[in-house]
Amino acid sequence: MTSHHPATTALPAAPQTDQRTGQPIERRVNALDWRRIEHDLDQYGCSAVPQLLTPSECDALSALYSRDDLYRSRIVMARHGFGRGEYKYFAYPLPPLIGALRGAFYPHLVPVANRWNRAMAIDVRYPPDHEEFIRRCHDAGQLRPTPLMLQYGEGDYNCLHQDLYGEHVFPLQVAILLSEPGRDFTGGEFVMTEQRPRMQSRAEVVPLAKGDAVVFTVNSRPVQGTRGPYRVNLRHGVSRLRSGHRHTVGIIFHDAQ
Repeated sequence: MTSHHPATTALPAAPQTDQRTGQPIERRVNALDWRRIEHDLDQYGCSAVPQLLTPSECDALSALYSRDDLYRSRIVMARHGFGRGEYKYFAYPLPPLIGALRGAFYPHLVPVANRWNRAMAIDVRYPPDHEEFIRRCHDAGQLRPTPLMLQYGEGDYNCLHQDLYGEHVFPLQVAILLSEPGRDFTGGEFVMTEQRPRMQSRAEVVPLAKGDAVVFTVNSRPVQGTRGPYRVNLRHGVSRLRSGHRHTVGIIFHDAQ
């Protein structure tokens, strides 16, 4: 019998509603310029989303980092050769804003994920509803939630990597910057690299402000060549913080073994 966890729980520190407009997160995500986001993902493998969260929502999420009862594990990156800094994986049930973001983004990204898999001759197709995809993960033994909070201090960085946690991997994810560049920290840019066959790696740096998100490729995406589409591999990370402290929340759509 497969266990299935609810996506949210009641935590007043993380509101699901935009305090400026009263719009729920789902409506806010639905109103994004998805044509532009899809175009950017096809062209560059990532797309910035300005002002997704309000400053107060960012502060409320950052404050959750000290709530150890909300997390299933803490990773100190230097111990594993991942870089410097640390992050914590949320436990089920997720804080309401995290669960709302996960559920709101997923259906908009499914068409891109399925189209990419067709182009790369990958047989996997993703269901339109995130709960159904999570059941698929849990049936395969991937039971542990993957949304996480990252914390960096001066000199910290995140090595280039891919977030793969088992057989079932959703090929897109979202990161949201919760701190203000230039005030809370300096340095610490979001970085991606793309390796195309028989070519040197291409780097992409995505400038983000507090509350901005970036949607990006987890591991591979198709690129159109003269003989049809071919697969390129991508990795992401964070450059060295030169001063201050930086918090980020990561929304990963597949669960882990």
